Amino acid sequence: MQAQNHSIKSWAKDDRPREKLLSKSPMQLSDAELIALLLNHGNKEKTALDMARELLQLGQNNLFELGKLSVFELMKVKGIGKAKAVTIAAAMELAKRRQLSNTRKSLVAVA
Repeated sequence: MQAQNHSIKSWAKDDRPREKLLSKSPMQLSDAELIALLLNHGNKEKTALDMARELLQLGQNNLFELGKLSVFELMKVKGIGKAKAVTIAAAMELAKRRQLSNTRKSLVAVA
């Protein structure tokens, strides 16, 4: 996906992922917008949102599949270096641990 040669900063405030999260809630953002927030910024060719969409495509548009990818697989997306790939991998691991923690609480409550 090619950026339209304008940064997210030039977008209307209501359309920017960070401002959207602050004014509404995290639930109002798409998966791509949430990942874009983790990436923090894009580059001259692509916005963070463009890169986030490419990462999702790499994970077959499925967060579970995205979470299975290694740091090196994430780095296949142009503009995603080690630092951004590690950030995404860490966020995916936190999501797994959160889910596991929630599952354990449910099992204890049932027992």
